[in-house]
Amino acid sequence: MNWAHVHLIINHIPVIGIGLLILLFIVAMVRKNKGLITVALAFIILISLATIPVYLTGEPAEEVVEDMPGISEELIEEHEEQAEIAFILVEVAGGLALITLIARRYSDKLGQRLVILTLLVLIVSGGLIGWTANLGGKIHHEEIRSGKDSQNLPSQMIDKEKED
Repeated sequence: MNWAHVHLIINHIPVIGIGLLILLFIVAMVRKNKGLITVALAFIILISLATIPVYLTGEPAEEVVEDMPGISEELIEEHEEQAEIAFILVEVAGGLALITLIARRYSDKLGQRLVILTLLVLIVSGGLIGWTANLGGKIHHEEIRSGKDSQNLPSQMIDKEKED
């Protein structure tokens, strides 16, 4: 097992986790279930913590795959830049969830506003995480690259595609 393998295994945690948390959070808010909202906030914090090793294994994973045939440096860089933005926003969502948990104990009005803000940040971070995962998949999976992305392939791969 190498760092690329570790990165591929754990990168699904925030992608799937945030998607499920958005649904849980919306259900909790619609039902006005304070206990379920608390659970959702706690899991947002856990997902934000689980995202840290995903982000930190990205660079070592790049070192493993960057010299492999068919791997585009441009796609890696695009994924890396997007990952940084997504990571920051997921961590903001986690920090905001922690603040929201604390604020809800002291003020219902402030707590409710922070719950809504946390959900909005979670939705945006979920979209960014999804987009980042899509870009990461394109690095090694030719079958999901669009025509534009295929132009980033090394010339030997393009020549091979023309032969087929």
